[in-house]
Amino acid sequence: MSGVTKSVDVAVPIRTAYDQWTQFEDFPQFMEGVEEVRQLSDTMTHWKVEIGGVNREFEARITEQLPDERVAWTSTDGTRQAGVVTFHRIDENHTRVTAQMEFEPQGITEKAGDKLGLVDRRIAGDLHRFKEFIERRGAETGAWRGEVTRPQP
Repeated sequence: MSGVTKSVDVAVPIRTAYDQWTQFEDFPQFMEGVEEVRQLSDTMTHWKVEIGGVNREFEARITEQLPDERVAWTSTDGTRQAGVVTFHRIDENHTRVTAQMEFEPQGITEKAGDKLGLVDRRIAGDLHRFKEFIERRGAETGAWRGEVTRPQP
């Protein structure tokens, strides 16, 4: 497994940043290679992505969601990946968004891309595009304020 952690500071209140992040179907508007995300239920999403010329589909389960704090997930099929996005209040109108992700690169192309830091740059780029997206809008496109509690072992 490989991992990456990246952050970006956005000029919106924490609630706005968090609420926008819960709008998974909007991810293709700012995430490179994400062609479609469908929300199947409160805790399940279906993804269509293109990575290095390879098209993939997989489902991911939201394993924890706490309003204005964090959203965590893990894939349930296909390429193994898991992650968490956390939201930290800097001040009334600024929020730090931090994405941590672990993944298992598949094939020579993905393994080489991982070694060359392409995944790090893609995640940093996605966060920067999220910043531009939410700051340009100034408001979220929707919100889901429900909680998903972490399963106990």
